Amino acid sequence: MKKNYLRFVGSCFCGAAFLLLTGCGTVVRSDKHPALIPQPVTMSIGEQNFKIQPSTPVVLVGSGFDAGEITCVTEALDAIFEPVFGRKFEVRHAETRADRSINIVCDSQLGREAYRLKVGASGVDIEAGGAAGAFYAVQSLRQLLPLALWNEKQVAGVELREMNIEDAPVLSYRGVMLDVARHFFTVEEVKDMLDILALHKMNTFHWHLTDDQGWRIEIKQYPRLTEFGSMRKRTLIGPDPGGHYDENTRYDENPYGGSYTQEQIRDVVEYARKRFITVIPEIEFPGHAVGALASYPWLGCTGEQYDVRQTWDIDDRVYCIGKESTFEFIEKVLGEVVELFPSEYIHIGGDECPMKMWEKCPACKARLKQIGETNFRRLQSYGNARLERFLNTHGRKMIGWDEILEGGVTPTAAVMSWRGSAGGVKAAQMGNYAVMSPSDHCYFDHYQSEDREHEPLAWGGFLPVSKVYAFNPYEGLNERERHFIMGVQANVWSEYIADYRQVQYMLLPRLSAMSEVGWSLDRKNYESYLERMPRMFALYDAMGYNYARHLLKDLQ
Repeated sequence: MKKNYLRFVGSCFCGAAFLLLTGCGTVVRSDKHPALIPQPVTMSIGEQNFKIQPSTPVVLVGSGFDAGEITCVTEALDAIFEPVFGRKFEVRHAETRADRSINIVCDSQLGREAYRLKVGASGVDIEAGGAAGAFYAVQSLRQLLPLALWNEKQVAGVELREMNIEDAPVLSYRGVMLDVARHFFTVEEVKDMLDILALHKMNTFHWHLTDDQGWRIEIKQYPRLTEFGSMRKRTLIGPDPGGHYDENTRYDENPYGGSYTQEQIRDVVEYARKRFITVIPEIEFPGHAVGALASYPWLGCTGEQYDVRQTWDIDDRVYCIGKESTFEFIEKVLGEVVELFPSEYIHIGGDECPMKMWEKCPACKARLKQIGETNFRRLQSYGNARLERFLNTHGRKMIGWDEILEGGVTPTAAVMSWRGSAGGVKAAQMGNYAVMSPSDHCYFDHYQSEDREHEPLAWGGFLPVSKVYAFNPYEGLNERERHFIMGVQANVWSEYIADYRQVQYMLLPRLSAMSEVGWSLDRKNYESYLERMPRMFALYDAMGYNYARHLLKDLQ
């Protein structure tokens, strides 16, 4: 492994040296050891080359693609080549393939995300079942380009090795969650993360927008949610003592906040759409609600004025299920949310909801009696059911963390399993769709090394790349039940992630392993993955990403 890694680095250095010696206007040559993450179904490399030049046309063959979607594919090609060619590709329409061109062809026999990428002496052919598949072919091309290209601004051409790739994903849902409630990240930072997801062929971005520590999405009918609920007075320094706060607990004493306007939300959703990424918003209900309760105290059981939470542990202060005004509020909020997000699913959280306030609340006691129940946990399932009906009337479906199973769910609700895989297994056995996201394999806020002294402060636990890669979302399920597993998701909770460079660090390279779980589950092989990762590390370097280097050190 060490010899292969050093040989790979040497070939990258030689490519860069070639450019430095010959100057601008040169032809950038293919690297000797191309590799792809995630692993394709098949990939073969030949000896010939094809040179892509500024004059090379992009030919859209036939009329099988959606016109708006295929434009996203040609724009993705321009995003790669325009910086080095100084111009966009000419796009042509034709009934047959053209020589010396980049041909994009719709093949209805392929799945929507499946593709074939062929490079030969006469040109580049991309065949795909849908525009999404063609986009993923472009992402493969992006990975396979000479690494030296990323440092060049003017080149006459880019030589590609002859190759033949056939590829398709195993799982339809390949997601990453970003928590912007604990720490806020700008629109440009979110867009950069979407680019990273696209590079790894992930297709879902779960945006955790509300929590006890901040409300981040503008709701026009309730302006105090962002005027007041997005700001906390100070933030805990160091590890959270789990609610045991005393005079030794330290805070930074700096106000902290941030929120997105609806215009910014639409901008991000459109940016994601062009990368074939669906954005699923999460609006927490009925727990994790202090950001909302601090803005509108009447949403709680007592009506007290709260501050936005300054620490990380679970809060007893939750939405009052006994009041009709609570449902009027949350339905108006979701009414604006569904106008901003076209996703099939809307995430309502549903996790970690204490019942302490409900047990003392006359309105909640009356509600419990009204629905003919004695267990206060049934109030949560009652509230979830009302939200689900509301979403269904708007043509959407509800998804929530696995706690929503505790009071029972309808067949249309989807479950995101985080407390291990048991919730997802139960959902699949019931016939409900599920996303597997267990904390022991998928929580990227956990440490990447057991040497915590030399790592940034993290939530806890040890999650190395090897453990992410070993995740099997089908474990414990028979063939019929596996049908209900939509896919997998990595979660980046941000309690201890205060800046975006650290988001990159916690995400990479573990995302490369998760991408193989979702895309290449039926063919993943850890030894093969290790053989291919040095090139990915070099690509991370070329693109300026901040990533954890533990695995890189092992390869040396």
